Amino acid sequence: MRSFLDTNVLVYAVDEDVPRKKEAADRLIEEEALAGRAILSTQVLQEFYVVSTRRLKRPLSPERAERAVRALATLPVVPIDPRIILAAIARVHRMTVSFWDALIIDAATAGGATTLYSEDLQDGLEIDGLTIRNPFR
Repeated sequence: MRSFLDTNVLVYAVDEDVPRKKEAADRLIEEEALAGRAILSTQVLQEFYVVSTRRLKRPLSPERAERAVRALATLPVVPIDPRIILAAIARVHRMTVSFWDALIIDAATAGGATTLYSEDLQDGLEIDGLTIRNPFR
């Protein structure tokens, strides 16, 4: 059983301006990583770097964000390849979901995840054997 961590979970773990969400994200990442369940994708690592250095009220320095990405990259990482991109495009045609969310869903399923932790999708929704969980509810 694997758990896919969406970008927003990782960003909240470094965002000092939302202490309740930071605490929840820290706890979730630690639990899932220690249990050997946590997985990410190359998309998540890229988005984390951009969001944490540009969009936070108090952004991380590029050096600190790079250190965080290096640490996160020690977890299993699903590379976004043409097969996953095409699967996401097909999903967009079947569902009311953005391409970027579809890419997250398809990376999670490609990585064998049964749970996707994200606040961006409907909590409890089940998609192709993947259950969406909002860790901030």
